[in-house]
Amino acid sequence: MTSRSMITVLAAALVLGATAAPGLAQAPANLTAALADPARPAADTARDAARHPAEILALANIKPGAKVADLMMGGGYFTRILSAAVGPTGTVYAYQPDEFIKFKASYGEDQKAVAAAYKNVTPLNSSLSALDLPDGLDAAITVQNYHDLHLKPFPTDTAAKLNAEVFKSLKPGGVFLVVDHYAADGSGLDAPDKLHRIDIAAVKSEVEAAGFKLAGQSDVLRNPADPRTASVFDPSIRGKTDQFVLKFVKP
Repeated sequence: MTSRSMITVLAAALVLGATAAPGLAQAPANLTAALADPARPAADTARDAARHPAEILALANIKPGAKVADLMMGGGYFTRILSAAVGPTGTVYAYQPDEFIKFKASYGEDQKAVAAAYKNVTPLNSSLSALDLPDGLDAAITVQNYHDLHLKPFPTDTAAKLNAEVFKSLKPGGVFLVVDHYAADGSGLDAPDKLHRIDIAAVKSEVEAAGFKLAGQSDVLRNPADPRTASVFDPSIRGKTDQFVLKFVKP
């Protein structure tokens, strides 16, 4: 190989290394250790390949000792990872809205089980309208649930109030990470109630209106085969939806 060819190959490798999404091997040590935690349920670890938790949480700068809120925690998949990632000197506030628990009792049961198993997890379950997060948070995440803030049963200002509360509670430089299912571009707020998806432009607009700055975006959960027109619960697309990952920072 000539010197010129060698330089070309090395340059290409550097470009690829700079633009590729961080994989598990490049993730911070506390995240790789958290994913290897033997206490994690087998059902959770089986989902890791599709959910890319290391790549996602690396964007949120989750460090040992951090104070993090898992907003609308669902079954606790990310709560468990966060608990191990922040370690015994950190705290995870696992928020399960009272409205969700009333809709599906297992949400409350899951929250209790996770809080009992992980001593650094503090459960919160007020209503969405009464959410009061602790101040001084390093990060807050919400995964596949931001669109729920726009469901018809909730007041139209629910998302605005939650975004304002997260902004108030984060430290300067704190990260608000939003992961959700893509709706069709330009669909505004029509899709959340019908398809459980949301237009990425609407999310950016709402979160930035609370004072946040968009600091990054990852394509790690993209699926161009998803037409974005079916409900996320449709068997044809369930578990394979096109998703966005947005990193917002409090100035």
